Amino acid sequence: MPGLLRGVVRTAAIAGTATAVSNRVSRRQAGRWAQQEAQEGYAQQGAAYPAQAPAEPPPAPAAPSMEDKIAQLKELGTLKEQGVLTEEEFAAQKARILGS
Repeated sequence: MPGLLRGVVRTAAIAGTATAVSNRVSRRQAGRWAQQEAQEGYAQQGAAYPAQAPAEPPPAPAAPSMEDKIAQLKELGTLKEQGVLTEEEFAAQKARILGS
């Protein structure tokens, strides 16, 4: 009986070690593939897009209209009634919306 138990324990230890090593190898290989794909993607982007002068920054978004602000406040009120927002969070978001 002790010989059988020893064999089972040994098999479990070997199987566990093999699984751990296999998982580590798979993760390392997947990381290498991802890195290789990223490098190839950057190389293709560089070839597809020749060097250009830096573009102008995008224009600032337009200030929200009063209708947008009212809609956002109604949404906040609904969230507060549902208990998603506390009174303090509601007040902070309300001040942010009205301040913009």
